[in-house]
Amino acid sequence: MTIPSPPTAVHFDTALHLEPALHLDDVRKVYPMGDAEVVALASANLTVGSDEMVALVGPSGSGKTTLCSIAGGILSATAGRITVGGQDITGFSDKELTSFRQESVGFVFQAVNLVPFLTARENLIVVDELGRRTGAPARERADQLLEELGLADRAKNLPSQLSGGQRQRVAIGRALMNEPDLVLFDEPTSALDTELGEQVMELIRSEMKSRGTAAIVVTHDERITHFCDRSVHIIDGHLDA
Repeated sequence: MTIPSPPTAVHFDTALHLEPALHLDDVRKVYPMGDAEVVALASANLTVGSDEMVALVGPSGSGKTTLCSIAGGILSATAGRITVGGQDITGFSDKELTSFRQESVGFVFQAVNLVPFLTARENLIVVDELGRRTGAPARERADQLLEELGLADRAKNLPSQLSGGQRQRVAIGRALMNEPDLVLFDEPTSALDTELGEQVMELIRSEMKSRGTAAIVVTHDERITHFCDRSVHIIDGHLDA
């Protein structure tokens, strides 16, 4: 299998005045622990271009999940500024963050987390039923994505009737349903062998680049970082961007 060489990294296209997909400015996350503090994220600064793929690399407990949870509006930062697709979400209320997650960010979790009693098509539709599309537009969007992902003939299959790779494709389609500014992938290859892991990363890269969608790929596996435009490392909450 031929592995494509990554292109030159581009943070964002200043000629076209495109907003970066993500900008973290001195973002900090601290948890109180009695009279002390646990620093989960220490003054992180990171810009991800509008169509850039960034590998976020670090060992377990390094702060990878904290950073992505803040970028995705799941966690609030203790300090700093978070901008996604030109939208400053720093001071958003819980209700505003819920709308933001539905409309602006896609998530692909490590365990895939498809709803077991819904078909592949229904797993995609349920995302937009909670968001801006309902009825026929949501169904059309789901069918379009499943066809693009090579799963048109699996639309009526339950997750238990799909292979691991097919379930991963459904999860990617689900993340793309809301046409997000940023997709966050949490260890997408951790449960896969080397060959299948590379196939999944090729798929992720192809789908993100064909749509001009930005992505952060959280991983501890340096072997897959060449699929991304660049890598940033995080250790003990300190980001080396």
